[in-house]
Amino acid sequence: MTKRLPLSLLLRLACALPALASASALAAPDPAGAAPATAPTPASSDMVTTGVAKGRDRLDSATSTSALHQADILRLAPRSIGELLRALPGVFSEAPNGESIANISIRGLPVVSTGGKFVQLQEDGLPVMEFGDIIGASSDTFLRADLNLAQVESIRGGSASTFASNSPGGIINFISATGERAGGTLMLNSGINYEQRRADFEYGGPVGENTRFHIGGFWRQGEGPRRIGFEGQRGGQLKFNVTRTFDGGYVRLYAKLLDDRSPFYDSVPLRVTGTAESPGLVAVAGFNPTRDTLSTTYLQSITMLDENNNPVSEDLRQGQRVKEKALGLEAQVDLDGWTVTNRFRVASRSGGLYGPFSSTLYTAAAGLTKLGGAGATLSYANGPHAGEAIADPAALNGNGLIAVLNLRIRPQEDLGSLVNDLRASKIYRVGSGDLTLTGGFYASRQAVHTALRWAEVVSEVRGDGQAALLNVTNAGGQAVTQNGIYAYNYALNNGTQRRTMSVDYAVQALYGSANYRIGKLALGGSLRYDFGSARGQVMGSDLGGGRIGTISRDMNGDGLISLPEQKVGYTPLDSPAPVHYDYHYLSWSVGVNYRVAQAFSVFGRYSRGARANADRLLFTSAIDTATGALAIPQAVYDPVRQAELGFKFRQSGVTVNLTGFSVRSQDTNVNTSTGVAIARRYKAQGLEFEAGVRRGMFSLTGGATYTDARIVEDFIDPTVNGKRPRHLASVIFQAMPQVTFDRFNLGAAFIGTTSSYAQDSNILKMPGYVTTNAFVQANVTNRLAVSLNAANLFDVLALTSIDDATVPSSGVVRGRLLTGRTISASLRLSL
Repeated sequence: MTKRLPLSLLLRLACALPALASASALAAPDPAGAAPATAPTPASSDMVTTGVAKGRDRLDSATSTSALHQADILRLAPRSIGELLRALPGVFSEAPNGESIANISIRGLPVVSTGGKFVQLQEDGLPVMEFGDIIGASSDTFLRADLNLAQVESIRGGSASTFASNSPGGIINFISATGERAGGTLMLNSGINYEQRRADFEYGGPVGENTRFHIGGFWRQGEGPRRIGFEGQRGGQLKFNVTRTFDGGYVRLYAKLLDDRSPFYDSVPLRVTGTAESPGLVAVAGFNPTRDTLSTTYLQSITMLDENNNPVSEDLRQGQRVKEKALGLEAQVDLDGWTVTNRFRVASRSGGLYGPFSSTLYTAAAGLTKLGGAGATLSYANGPHAGEAIADPAALNGNGLIAVLNLRIRPQEDLGSLVNDLRASKIYRVGSGDLTLTGGFYASRQAVHTALRWAEVVSEVRGDGQAALLNVTNAGGQAVTQNGIYAYNYALNNGTQRRTMSVDYAVQALYGSANYRIGKLALGGSLRYDFGSARGQVMGSDLGGGRIGTISRDMNGDGLISLPEQKVGYTPLDSPAPVHYDYHYLSWSVGVNYRVAQAFSVFGRYSRGARANADRLLFTSAIDTATGALAIPQAVYDPVRQAELGFKFRQSGVTVNLTGFSVRSQDTNVNTSTGVAIARRYKAQGLEFEAGVRRGMFSLTGGATYTDARIVEDFIDPTVNGKRPRHLASVIFQAMPQVTFDRFNLGAAFIGTTSSYAQDSNILKMPGYVTTNAFVQANVTNRLAVSLNAANLFDVLALTSIDDATVPSSGVVRGRLLTGRTISASLRLSL
């Protein structure tokens, strides 16, 4: 194995940045990636800047790319980054959890667990997180869409494999405004049918002849778009950058401060009618699945043992808690015809996930038997009826259901990173054509210092954030629960998954490309050599070896040990297991583009990339618990091979792009709901379509992706071989029509999917759906605008996943779905 570069080299790179900035007295104009805050003109908006060596016209590039500009983002008014990504052609995004941990994929690559494994989310050209599927903290966790966001670019497949690490499926780049437009905006927003108040601002422009700046951010608070029974949203973001341009280049300093909390939405009950192949899914009595949650005003904190085995009261109102402080420096300089660009960022990140996750639903009779045995009884533990016995549990709230809430406490002490990307490009005249050479070195360090703890409580199932906790008493009169608490660990999963992880991942890569363009023909190829390491330790009884994970302890201090207090999660601090391994792999991509005519081009490309696995390998047989070395070396990274063939057309306000693709991939993963390891090979093929037309006041943009995907081989469960991967629909699509008058603008975004399977067994189907986001905007004056936005206007039951593989005997499944109809109004003032 190749040894990793020492941290001292990364620090020397960081220290060298000021010298590079000083050298930029020779510097060139801003790169194409530094987009203006306003929507660019059609001529400039069809440029590729992400995941390629040099920015160029889309018709001259053998890649599939798309972009969303600030004006489009404002009209969509997305409630999360995951919802925003649903509007990008070719991007599959499930966003049922709230503000983060969206499941993101491209072109049939599998969504085995959570996060965006094969897709890299970038902020201003550098990865937000080195790995897009860190458990409990995927890349979108630390992204917020506000007025700082100038545009979002995506590249699907292609050179994404070689111009970034861990991004074989594609790159999605969130590009900040940099003050190219003088002036600013103040926007006030309020939910109409939900509780949220928000203020956004941005301001920028020149400071002297060669310097400009931009500053912006937001603050919001409220319960949020679903009913949880307490204030779940509170926090905001502040971003700042200043740019100095010179002849031949520029230097930019930027900073970001994010401190925010928002609810995490667990799966909710849905009653099933019909058959597994053609199910009807409806609400259970007393619970609106698109607006209600299993969170409640009567459960806002709980006492348990922390990672050091000391009692601590956990505040469940934190939900999805994120904190980030980031500082970056970007510079570009022209040195003897070479364009040298360096991007650097250091970020401190922390936070956590607090609240119900993958909870279990029972009919009252089944739940009482499971928890307390035959003859068990039920009563209210808190709320307005605290202490009252429930005479007829089968009639409780009209649905007869009780829930065991698995309270997941996942504090994230350190998710910080240090990233540097240095590249140089030069164009040579060779014969009758131009040869563009690019070379670069990338280095990063990603910390994953997190913990995982559990408790279980019993609750009624009712909406409006008013569900009370329940007590269970067995037939002998013994209390099975304690104030609604059933266990201080993950008892129904044998007390497993209480863990502490303290691991640092280093990634380095050398990369280069050569592109030759002669007349209408462009040929190109690129290579990337990644080498990395993992160093640290993990703790938990799941490691085996006699480690203890459950003890008895008096948690409430009453001098007695109740039944719940006999199930207390414990971390074996004296028995850590090391993590100590290295890896390396080679990625490559070759492509050809032919500009048939000014309005029309065709291209083909073949790529081989890979994604290194990070914390998903911990607590699995892939790592030797005695030495920390790899016990299964082939699990350390998952290769992806892609072939693409397509054409592009653009003329007179009409754009059409069509790409055929074939993908073969491997995935080594863990199902976060069950803890079960996954090791598979997949294949997928399909067509990706994107188009747009503008005629006077009318415009229409949209896209669709058809995918036929299969599990080729499962190394653990061969019964799913040949099955369609869960969640992956045959067709995903979006369409956004708009009509623009002099002072009036209205439109909608229709985004949908056909049916898919809930699990890889391909038994229970999830119906397809179409959601509608609508907007209307009126410019009262040249500086004042008012708008009305509705997300999921028709309150569609948009189901993204079902935790169950078949229809349970209760006829009730646990589903995750997009938030229902939310309507907001905003007032925007141009400064």
